[in-house]
Amino acid sequence: MRSKSLIMLAITLICGQPARAADQPPRVIAFHNYTKAIELKRGTTRVILCPQAGGRVLEFSVAGNDAMFLDDAEKKWESGKPNSISAGRFDYGPELVVIAHPKIWSGEWTAEIVEDSVKLTSPREEAAGMQLVREFRLIEHNKSVGLSCKQTMINVCKEVREVCHWGRSFSPSGGICLIPLGDRPSRFPSKYAMYEDSAIINVRNTDDRIRERDGFLEILSPPRKPKLGFDSYAGWLAYLLPNNTLFVKRFATHPDRVYNEAAALTLSVWYPTGPRIELEPIGPRERLKPGESASFTEEWWLLSHPFPKKGEQIDLKALREQVVKETAEAK
Repeated sequence: MRSKSLIMLAITLICGQPARAADQPPRVIAFHNYTKAIELKRGTTRVILCPQAGGRVLEFSVAGNDAMFLDDAEKKWESGKPNSISAGRFDYGPELVVIAHPKIWSGEWTAEIVEDSVKLTSPREEAAGMQLVREFRLIEHNKSVGLSCKQTMINVCKEVREVCHWGRSFSPSGGICLIPLGDRPSRFPSKYAMYEDSAIINVRNTDDRIRERDGFLEILSPPRKPKLGFDSYAGWLAYLLPNNTLFVKRFATHPDRVYNEAAALTLSVWYPTGPRIELEPIGPRERLKPGESASFTEEWWLLSHPFPKKGEQIDLKALREQVVKETAEAK
């Protein structure tokens, strides 16, 4: 036995600590019709990235439970043809005045695998004067595995550009969206803004499908109008799916900075009738001189949490404690 222990010690000293069997480095794979997709995997957490159309996340799943809504039409993607852009989308704004950037939105990005992370770089969008870089890597906290999504916006023109980060990922509908209100009072009497149309933003709305409870706004199902905006500085939102999976997005907020969306939003939710919901963290205004850049990071997590049965409601205190315990201070 002593001899066997010495042999094992020698192997450890020579080779170092063995990597966890469930870990694997990022690798290029085929995914539906995408031939250059990149997979990141750790344990039961799986991420599929898409450099061929828009630099996005096609899958973010734990134990087979996927938080992304991937349009069936997109599974038949063909290069050079108009295609659906769904699942884990990112963008930049402000929404109502940003210059169109179709190459960034749906064009082919370059991909680089750097050790355990993946760097995707957009084409230069000459008309808009912008270029984006997105870096993805798996992170951990208290045995939970999440995804760090860092977007860098670069001014590649000769004029100043004022932009902001705008996350726009699609998840399957049918769940409950949870907006923590934080400890700062809202500017909106309703605690949220409802976009009635492109010209009217209603901040005094009431809707039975949106309720305030225990420091949260709960969006229980598609509201009267689908686009909602919030000015919470809590720094996260959550979406509880019917399959008992809680999708959490964490992001930094800046109470002392300018937010340059029309209603100075820190996040938005689009919840129409249909198969998908859009979860949209928004960053502060970045005033970029020629050659300057600015970055914004979203951290995505998938946690196990029970979906309420008929007649029951979510224990919001327990949910908040779980989010803090399982996703804060990730590495």
